[in-house]
Amino acid sequence: MKVEVGDFVVFNYIGRFEAGEIFDTSYEDVAKENGIYVEDREYGPLGVNVGVGEIIPGLDEALIGMEIGEKKTITIPPEKGYGMPNPELIIEVPITEFSNVGIEPIQGMYVMTDSGIAKITKVSEENVTLDFNHPLAGKTLIFEVKIVDIQKAEESETSELEA
Repeated sequence: MKVEVGDFVVFNYIGRFEAGEIFDTSYEDVAKENGIYVEDREYGPLGVNVGVGEIIPGLDEALIGMEIGEKKTITIPPEKGYGMPNPELIIEVPITEFSNVGIEPIQGMYVMTDSGIAKITKVSEENVTLDFNHPLAGKTLIFEVKIVDIQKAEESETSELEA
């Protein structure tokens, strides 16, 4: 049984940068071994509906045609991942915006704003530069995936109707 558009697919994954550094995984032991373990996160296979935009396009497309138990390494260019960084998403704000709310801006820190999450990329005496681009924008990503389960689109629709 092969994955088709519309199927619900459950898979494990390891996401790496081109240099080999792991940035995300569904395996708890791999996260711990690579110093990316997050205490409150539930580790385990990820379930997605294929072909409907729930995950990045390059990964979505690569799952099509895979079978239960199959492993695959997928290289995803930025255009099929999180896109290229958009210079319009990098803005400067007066440093007073931070001092008014009692926050000391530090380069590399992430902050929640009314416009979403931003990374502080520069702090000067007068201004703070905020980058609203996704942290993985502009990066080629390599995913190792293993299919755990496939629920065919017709089967999942039928079971929902019977429930």
